[in-house]
Amino acid sequence: MFASAFPLLLLGFSLGMRHATDADHVIAVATVVSRVRSLGTALLIGAMWGVGHTLTLMVIGGGILLFGLVVPPHVGLAMELSVALMLIGLGVYHLARLYRAVRRGEPPAPDVAPVKHAAQVAQVAHHDGHRHDLGWADRVFGVSRVYASLRPLLIGVVHGLAGSAAVALLVLTTVRDPRWGIGYIALFGVGTIAGMTLITGVLALPFAYARARTSGIHHAFGAVASLLSVAFGLFLAYDISFGSGLFTADPRWTPG
Repeated sequence: MFASAFPLLLLGFSLGMRHATDADHVIAVATVVSRVRSLGTALLIGAMWGVGHTLTLMVIGGGILLFGLVVPPHVGLAMELSVALMLIGLGVYHLARLYRAVRRGEPPAPDVAPVKHAAQVAQVAHHDGHRHDLGWADRVFGVSRVYASLRPLLIGVVHGLAGSAAVALLVLTTVRDPRWGIGYIALFGVGTIAGMTLITGVLALPFAYARARTSGIHHAFGAVASLLSVAFGLFLAYDISFGSGLFTADPRWTPG
């Protein structure tokens, strides 16, 4: 039984690895890792993104497989729109922080300071009387390892909304046993976690290099990543809202 299902499970892992390279995924994590300090933190961000994505796949995809849930077109398009809005929000948030840092002449601050130093970093004052460019949530919760992992986890959860129906429907056309379908989704998720961890590590390298060279180069890289996030999010939002007819009586949605 396992031997006959092994190719399917291997396919799930392989497609999960490929799924991690989708443009919206890469842009989202590039925006986030543009402000991290270390490769280890970047790898954690990629892994937690993959975990959040897998959680959504298991919940929604499992519901479709086990209970025959049907995702109406309006709901499916709304889930995809949530990804577009999140990309826009991420880009605007990081652009705003970058603007404040440049205006104050500060070096780029980490998105989440290293856990053992977060409390100290939050207290640093500069010559102009401004605090280091950390958000209020970073200053309050920055010492928590849970907080450091929560944002990429939630980003992954939102991205999973857009892909869960497509993965489940692909399984329905391939296998009849829901147990093997759940196994497929699980390995798809494992592949996504592995792929996103690897991609995030690779993306972190040029940002780390730029940080070590000059703050100007690092600011430029961060601005490009944030602008791409906003631009791609706006493109997706327009395409979903008008091209696919989310806000019309006849939406056109093909999970994919």
